[in-house]
Amino acid sequence: MEMFLMVICMSVFGLAVTVIAFGAATNQQAQAPAAQPELDTVVHVGEGRFFGDEAARPVQPQVPVEALLLQIDSHVRLEQAAAESFLEYPTAALLHSRTVSPLVH
Repeated sequence: MEMFLMVICMSVFGLAVTVIAFGAATNQQAQAPAAQPELDTVVHVGEGRFFGDEAARPVQPQVPVEALLLQIDSHVRLEQAAAESFLEYPTAALLHSRTVSPLVH
């Protein structure tokens, strides 16, 4: 019972210290902006960009969706064939071999 009371007392003391520290920290932050002088002059600068004007992007040809679907289908078939060949004859060489799919980054 004494240990339990000691833990409760230490927890309440720690909570009190935390509340006091948090109150002091937030109180100083609230007073800091008021101490700075207010600026009356507002200068409006035109809309500038850090990296300059945006350059015209070159037009890239659009790839038809059917071509992308065919590439994905081919990639899936190659990966399935590789998985099936590994399952038939599992070796470390097949496990670490590179794929022939062009979609690998």
